[in-house]
Amino acid sequence: MEGVYLHDALRTPRGKAKKGGGLAGLSPQELIGQQIDGLADRRGERVRSADALLLGCVGQVGDQGGNIALVSKLHAGLQDAAAAISINNYCASSLTAIGQGAAMVAAGQADAVLAGGVECMSRVPFMGDHASYYTNAELPQRVRYIPVVLAADRLANAEGITRPQLDAVALASQQKAALAESNAGLQKSRIASGKLDQEECIRPGTDAASLDTLPPAFGDLQEQYFDALGGESFEPLHTLAHAPPVCDGAALALIGGRDASAHPRARIIAYAECGGDPEASLTAGLAAMDRALQRTGLSLGDMDRIEFMESFSVTIAKFLRDRNPDPDRVNVSGGHIAKGHPLGASGAILTSTLLDCLDQADGTLGLVVVTGATGTGAAMIVERLD
Repeated sequence: MEGVYLHDALRTPRGKAKKGGGLAGLSPQELIGQQIDGLADRRGERVRSADALLLGCVGQVGDQGGNIALVSKLHAGLQDAAAAISINNYCASSLTAIGQGAAMVAAGQADAVLAGGVECMSRVPFMGDHASYYTNAELPQRVRYIPVVLAADRLANAEGITRPQLDAVALASQQKAALAESNAGLQKSRIASGKLDQEECIRPGTDAASLDTLPPAFGDLQEQYFDALGGESFEPLHTLAHAPPVCDGAALALIGGRDASAHPRARIIAYAECGGDPEASLTAGLAAMDRALQRTGLSLGDMDRIEFMESFSVTIAKFLRDRNPDPDRVNVSGGHIAKGHPLGASGAILTSTLLDCLDQADGTLGLVVVTGATGTGAAMIVERLD
């Protein structure tokens, strides 16, 4: 992807998705407006003259309905000529928005694009759009919807990933996230929102003993989705500690070309979008990662930092086991299991986090991978610039 750059990328802390949560008093357009203001402070007025605002958002109803990208554009006072497009690609939504923004710049359709995502799960809960797809019994069994929590347990059983392995990656996520809170360099692009200036979902007291005592949390759903599972049953493994907390959050990147007056943070080397087997679920991110690496001729060993979405413990456990990356380069500031998963914002949050982690390590190459339910996934490789 020649000549396309990440000029900057900002993110909110993640707030608990409940009444009184740190971001619950802010509307999604307010969260995006704060990101635009922050980018303008750091990158000048070219931010407000962007040609497009692309936003990932999964629950596009209620407070997030009405084309949330358009609502956010109007709230932020962007130029009338700016396109405003909302994207729902499940958990990959905001990385898809960044990929689409990069494609617009590469094709000469835009000089500058704002792309990212927002999800206020305190206002629009998971599956809050009540799509008929979630309950449609007329679909072929293979493509019927099953909740991602069931997909995680099914994948762990199919892959032979054990409860101790799930515990180990959950503990690592919590420990890294707790340490990262006191590392200013790793939070360089996280801006306070409202009164929230730190991650709200981290459980710093987590230890191996407390994880070991937790019971599996999602086994009862197998009976509810018996037909969609084709009568399949499997051992419940994931506990609440292996699942990313529901939360509120937003992130936004400024994408454009390079000129003498701009000093981008990174160049986008490759971007890949990939579907996957809906029955396997949670694996399309790995396929997208492989596609991006193949396009560049690079390997995981070339990556100085990797942000791999911890959709559930099984995803990061499978990645570490099967691909054998250097664990000291993966999710160095903790991941979704500790900090939460604001659905449509997650890919952009990980992009912003990746840039901070590369800066902190004085690294060059970075990879972000997102994976979601029913066969959705995306990946991006960036080269940090001095």
